[in-house]
Amino acid sequence: MELFYAKEAHGSVVTLDQEESGHCIKVLRHRVGDEVCVIDGMGTMLRCRLTDANAKGAQLEVLERTEGFGVPGYHLTLACCPTKNNDRFEWMVEKATEMGVDRIVPLIGERSERKVYKSDRARRIALSAAKQSLKALIPEVEEPVSVTEFLRRPLQGIGLIAYCFEGSRVSITEALDGIDPNTPITVLIGPEGDFSPEEAAMALERGYRPIHLGPSRLRTETAALAAVSAVYLNFIGKKAYVSED
Repeated sequence: MELFYAKEAHGSVVTLDQEESGHCIKVLRHRVGDEVCVIDGMGTMLRCRLTDANAKGAQLEVLERTEGFGVPGYHLTLACCPTKNNDRFEWMVEKATEMGVDRIVPLIGERSERKVYKSDRARRIALSAAKQSLKALIPEVEEPVSVTEFLRRPLQGIGLIAYCFEGSRVSITEALDGIDPNTPITVLIGPEGDFSPEEAAMALERGYRPIHLGPSRLRTETAALAAVSAVYLNFIGKKAYVSED
């Protein structure tokens, strides 16, 4: 099954942009009359018929809409510090999208080795990963913000922070036990040098719960994926979502 993406997919006719049109017409060689599937990035999949095989702006007639296509039954924000090596962070974005995440927020911490990050490439990677993994929801990749700026935002639902606190911590699986799938979840993952004590203290003050991801020392991108996979496996099967058999 091939998925294409259209930014504007609200009416009865959908037009693909030049990049998506070129892939549809030139690469995959679709012709007028072919049925193809289009996602709107917000969770809806559209079954369409190609009416104009223009490689710069293909047009399609909408035949059917399916809401919540491939959308996991939970709401996850992953706030993670970009790694010094860009490739590692972008690999994490790809894999997190495949499992299911609503929002990815690049954080700049006091101990971050990377102080500047541009999100455009990560957005393209998230789009490609969403199509590959048959999801109509493309995670929002925000522009980077400082840890303190992010923590000033009102916390919706449950907030979890992976940090080496001296006090008691629970595993992420224990923290998720009994959580309703409709409860928004935010997970904070620090940089290579971890969050500073001040940032960690602020997270606790703002209502975040300290967690651990097991006894192994994990790289930043590995820790982020461990958290995403824990959420994914915790909720899979607990709330139905639409997918293609």
